[in-house]
Amino acid sequence: MKILVIGPSWVGDMMMSQSLYRTLKAAHPQAQIDVMAPAWCRPLLDRMPEVNQALAMPLGHGALELGERRRLGVSLRDTHYDRAFVLPNSFKSALVPFFARIPQRTGWRGEMRYGLLNDLRVLDKAAFPLMVQRYAALGYEAGRIKTAADLPQPILWPKLQVTEAEIAAVKTSFAVDNSRPVIGFCPGAEFGPAKRWPHYHYAVLAEKLICEGYQVVLFGSAKDNAAGEQIRLALTEDSQPFCLNLAGKTSLDQAVVMIAACQAVVSNDSGLMHVAAALDKPLVALYGPSSPDFTPPLSHQAKVIRLITGYHKVRKGDAEEGYHQSLIDIQPEQVYQELNQLLSARKEL
Repeated sequence: MKILVIGPSWVGDMMMSQSLYRTLKAAHPQAQIDVMAPAWCRPLLDRMPEVNQALAMPLGHGALELGERRRLGVSLRDTHYDRAFVLPNSFKSALVPFFARIPQRTGWRGEMRYGLLNDLRVLDKAAFPLMVQRYAALGYEAGRIKTAADLPQPILWPKLQVTEAEIAAVKTSFAVDNSRPVIGFCPGAEFGPAKRWPHYHYAVLAEKLICEGYQVVLFGSAKDNAAGEQIRLALTEDSQPFCLNLAGKTSLDQAVVMIAACQAVVSNDSGLMHVAAALDKPLVALYGPSSPDFTPPLSHQAKVIRLITGYHKVRKGDAEEGYHQSLIDIQPEQVYQELNQLLSARKEL
C-alpha cells in the first residue's frame, strides 16, 4: 500500500501526526508512507522511522494557488498512491490528493471538502478531545472508532530516533561541556509572551541547577534569542559560562539532537516541548492561558504545571513585558521540585 499524507504546518502538530503514521504502519507493516509538508519539517520526518520520505509542500501557509496545487497533484499521478490522509482541516489542503487522483482520500470534514475527500469523517470534538486521538482515529476504517475510548490502547505516541554518535557530534559542534549533565530550557513560544514563563523565573531555576553541577542549554528560534539572553544575563557572573544560549543558532535538526542530549527539559507550551516528549525526556511543561486539554505533552515522563483552567486566547498578558499572571505565579521552587522528582525517578529506572 502506498500512502500520501498531507501533513500539518506547525512543529507540535507535526510531532503529534506521527501517531497516525505509527498506527498505519502497525496495521500495514509493508505500507510506504510519504508525507507532504513544508520543507522545514523534513528534519522531524527524517527521524520518524515509519515515514518513507518527506515531500516538500512548496506553497506558503494560507496560499490557495489553485493552479500550482493542480500541477503538484498531477505530478504525483505516476506514483500511484492507494490512499491519502489529509490532516489539516482547510479546503486547499485536500486539493493535491484530489488532483493526484488518489482512489481513497481520508480526512475530517473541516472546511466543506465534499468531493475532494471521498472518505469524509464527521468529527465529534467531545468524543475525541485530544488532537492525537483525532489523528490516530483516521488510521482506522470509517465507523470503527466512534469515540476515543474505542481506540486500541495504548495509542502509539510520537517517538523520534537519535543516535549516540549524533549526540556526540552535535555536542562537539557547540562546545558543550561534557563534565556537566545538561538541562534544556525552551523559553520561547510561537504566539507571544503570554505563553512564556518569565525569564527571571527561568534564571532563578538555572542558577540553582548550575550550583548543583548542571549546565543549562537554551533552545528556540532566532526570535527567542533575546529571551535567552535575558535569562543568561540575569545569572551571576560565575554561573553565566554554564548557560549556553543556542536559540537561533541551531538548525531544527541540531536542536532535536541537542534536546536528546539533555537529562531533562523545562519548557513553555511550544513545539519543542512536543519534541522533548517524543524523545522521552523528563519534562516539566509550563502552561498559562493555553490549555493542555487538547495538546498535552505525550510522555509518561512529563509533568504539567498549570494554575488556571479554561482556554484564554491572549497573546500578550497584562503583566510587565507581556507575561501572563498565571505563569508569573508558577514559582521556580515548584518547578525545581517537580524537575527533581522526575530526575530521581529516571535514576531509579
